[in-house]
Amino acid sequence: MADLEKVKKERPRREREEKRREDDGFDKVLVAVRRVTKVVKGGRTMRFSAMVVVGDRKGSVGIGTGKAGEVPSAIDKATANAKRNMFKIATAETTIPHETIGKFGASSVHLIPAKTGTGVIAGGAARSIIELVGIKDIVTKRHGSSNKINLVRATLNGLKSLRTKEEIAARRGLLVEEI
Repeated sequence: MADLEKVKKERPRREREEKRREDDGFDKVLVAVRRVTKVVKGGRTMRFSAMVVVGDRKGSVGIGTGKAGEVPSAIDKATANAKRNMFKIATAETTIPHETIGKFGASSVHLIPAKTGTGVIAGGAARSIIELVGIKDIVTKRHGSSNKINLVRATLNGLKSLRTKEEIAARRGLLVEEI
């Protein structure tokens, strides 16, 4: 009897969370929230900066940043910014078409395609963007700075540089078999 009541209490909460997440078809991950200060004549003004990654797990992803006086407002601004800055990423089934390196600031991320079943082998910052793209098999290695924001931007730069065989062939004016 107690188990049945527990299940009934949990069910509405679970349904509410799913609705909130699926309102527009995008999943979002909060990468970083920072407290930033601006020194003015009257003292320091505190604000919050947030970075959010938004993706549909079907090849599109975007990152955005937002600043506001309250954390939820900063997250909302960052989410809206990320949705405006969506990119389509070239993928090859469950992995990436070729090896690449993404750089931003002092951070660089080496992205390596992997066999089916390998999974996502990546650190937290790179993992968030890779999973939201929909890549299921990849190996990554970060070099340089471990700053979360720079790592996310470096990973996005690496993913943006990917090209499929068809895109390369079209650019060179050749057939896919000739490459």
